[in-house]
Amino acid sequence: MTTNVPRRLTIALAFLIVVPASFAKTPVASGSGGAVATISEQASQAAMTILNKGGNAVDAAVAAAATLGVTEPFSCGIGGGGFMLIYLAKEQRVISIDHRESAPASVTPALFQGDGKPIAFDSAVESGASVGVPGTVRGWQEALSRYGTMSFKQVLGPAIGVASTGFPVTDNFHRLLTENEHKFQAFTSTSALYLRDGKALPVGTVMRNPGLARAYRELAARGQKAFYHGAIARALVDAVQHPPVAPGVRVRGGDMTLADLANYEARIRQPIRTTYRGYQVFGMPPPSSGGVAIGEALNILEGYDMKALPRAEAEHLYLEASRLAFADRNAYLGDPEYVDAPVRGLLSKDYATERRRLIDPAKAADKATAGDPFLFQSDLSVPLRPPGEHPRAESLHTTHLTVSDREGNVVAYTFTIESWGGSGIVVPGYGFLLNNELTDFDFSGPHPNVPEGGKRPRSSMAPTLVFKDGKPAFSIGSPGGATIITTVLQTIVNAIDLRMPMDQAIDAPRISERNGSATDIEPGFAGGADALALERMGHRWSAQPEEIGAASAIVFNPDGSVTAVSEGHRHGVGSALVQHAAH
Repeated sequence: MTTNVPRRLTIALAFLIVVPASFAKTPVASGSGGAVATISEQASQAAMTILNKGGNAVDAAVAAAATLGVTEPFSCGIGGGGFMLIYLAKEQRVISIDHRESAPASVTPALFQGDGKPIAFDSAVESGASVGVPGTVRGWQEALSRYGTMSFKQVLGPAIGVASTGFPVTDNFHRLLTENEHKFQAFTSTSALYLRDGKALPVGTVMRNPGLARAYRELAARGQKAFYHGAIARALVDAVQHPPVAPGVRVRGGDMTLADLANYEARIRQPIRTTYRGYQVFGMPPPSSGGVAIGEALNILEGYDMKALPRAEAEHLYLEASRLAFADRNAYLGDPEYVDAPVRGLLSKDYATERRRLIDPAKAADKATAGDPFLFQSDLSVPLRPPGEHPRAESLHTTHLTVSDREGNVVAYTFTIESWGGSGIVVPGYGFLLNNELTDFDFSGPHPNVPEGGKRPRSSMAPTLVFKDGKPAFSIGSPGGATIITTVLQTIVNAIDLRMPMDQAIDAPRISERNGSATDIEPGFAGGADALALERMGHRWSAQPEEIGAASAIVFNPDGSVTAVSEGHRHGVGSALVQHAAH
């Protein structure tokens, strides 16, 4: 549908010129000094600009993230939230910043129910009711004020430049627009920015976003207060309560208030920690399930000599370990402020031994059931066991970046607005899409992950830092909804067990088992030797193969050099840069 754009939306309009859409991106770079890997050349350049000006990894990560909000707006931005894992080299400690979106105070477990039944998922997504209170800006502020060296004004400069001068629409950007035309047509502010006559902007169009540049300038001037109070906050709440829909379109509004925004807080949490074959693995704690699920699966796999096995047999064990970890993840994990999850039990090596006994080395299992980690919890308070699992599909659309600096600090950062294009609602006048993160809750219960006022929905985001002998070995993370967990897990197995160089570990075909009826695969995997060998063990594949994840990593080499690695072929190829390239 096409719409007439109200006067109040004109500031959000893109200015359109057609130019060739090509950027020379290098997915692997080695050298010394700082390093960055993202899916966007502009974002990687933004991080490098900050590093070259003397900023540290935290400063550079925020600069890259803000730029990704311009160039990858359908997967991330200030309308969403995320999880940042930081290694502070001088203090030799890892901390995490949880700035996951939260439910407005008025939310109840019946948020996505009608007549006592769950409503249609797409109807829930494209609504103000799906929008969680955004945490990204508060998370950036916490990171910069606690661990950075630069101000918002300094680190937002590159992103403001890209939003103001524009960038050419790439094939991938155009594809995502095309896939979301129907959703974007429903909202006047969104179609005004991203569509032309109701259709996706053509490849090569220079995409400018003066509204987002304006929002960033206000953040640069006033910090997080500009987002959680004042004009931006009022525009955001108005868009949630009264979505700017096109004529004839009806969507449900949400109940977010200015108080919900003003009361939002980021959380500094202790990371999940486990060991794997002499490595120390740090990941995100709940409300993300990523660190726990990866840790449990690695503990299960540690009982096998993976290096000595044929690849298909090793992949079989990886799939089965993932199946078991997902059965537990689905059953037990949620926001730790609302759910007493048995994290210690789930990460127990003894519990992994018990779960490992359920794996047949030669045959795929049927759907796994959750175990009883409470027996391994060593918790004298005897927390109540929650009821069984209610697994449901998750969006696949997020982004991940990783940055290191010459001082040895490292940031692994995953953030999102959930579905491609989030809720579909662009905040009028400010050019950013709002998340649909509340659809990450389970729509019915009882369950640890049902909606509740102030609660953070369970996530799968899994920024991960891996150490050897107390020093960083590599960072890894990926987008992909629940497939984030399997992408990070498979990459770790590829790198440590199958001894692949990191670029090969990332580029290898991905297979994702999440305790479903079939394993998700990428195009081209079915029919190959590994696939056929796995099929003989009873594995079944999803009917519609599609790209899984878009990972980024940094490897810290024994000689002191660094290698930044992003995707070599997925999502339009990634961008890796180092301060001083090796010759």
